[in-house]
Amino acid sequence: MLSLTDRQRQILDWIRQETERSGRPPTRAELAAALGFRSINAAEEHLRALARKGAIRLIPGSARGIQLPGEAAGETGLWVVGRVAAGQPILAREHLTVRHPIDPRMFRPAADYLLTVSGESMRDAGILDGDLLAVHKSPEAREGQIVVARLGDEVTVKRFSRRQDAVWLLPENPAYQPIVVHPGDELVIEGIGVGVLRLGT
Repeated sequence: MLSLTDRQRQILDWIRQETERSGRPPTRAELAAALGFRSINAAEEHLRALARKGAIRLIPGSARGIQLPGEAAGETGLWVVGRVAAGQPILAREHLTVRHPIDPRMFRPAADYLLTVSGESMRDAGILDGDLLAVHKSPEAREGQIVVARLGDEVTVKRFSRRQDAVWLLPENPAYQPIVVHPGDELVIEGIGVGVLRLGT
C-alpha cells in the first residue's frame, strides 16, 4: 500500500477515472480546474509528490505525460463494482472487486466502471442477473436512458422517464412495478448504462 494523504488519494483517483473516461491522461490545467488548485504550478507540485511516492510516473515534455502503475504493461481496463454500501459513493475503493482488461472506449460514451447486476427487473432489455453493466458516470439522464440510480440506501438499474413533476424508474419486466420518485425524495443518478457484458457465454 502506498502511503498517501487523503488529498493525494483524491488526486490519484481522479486521474485514474479521467484517464479511463477519456482514454488519455489529463493535462495539468484540467487537473487544476477539476480539483480547485489555484494554479497549474500547484497541480504540478502535487503530481511530483505522487511521482516521488511511486504512485505515478511523469513523462517529461508531454502535456499529458502522467502514467499510472501498470499502464506500460497494458494493465488498463474497467473496475467491477460489487455490493454498494448505504450512503457511500459507488466508486468507493472498498467496492471495487476486480479489474477487467476491457478498453473503456469500446463503449459510447466511454465507460467508467462495470456494475454487477442483481435481479431480473431489466430482463427484457437484455440485462440479466449476474451481467456486468458498463456505466458512464453522469449526474443526469435523458428520457429513455438506462440509469444506475441511488434511492436512499439502495442502488437500482432502471429506465429513466420524467412524467409531469415526478421521475419514473421503469423496469423492463412485467413482473416488476415502476418506482415513482416525487419531488423531495432522495434520488441520485450515478450514471447511464452504455453496454452489457456477459462473461463465460
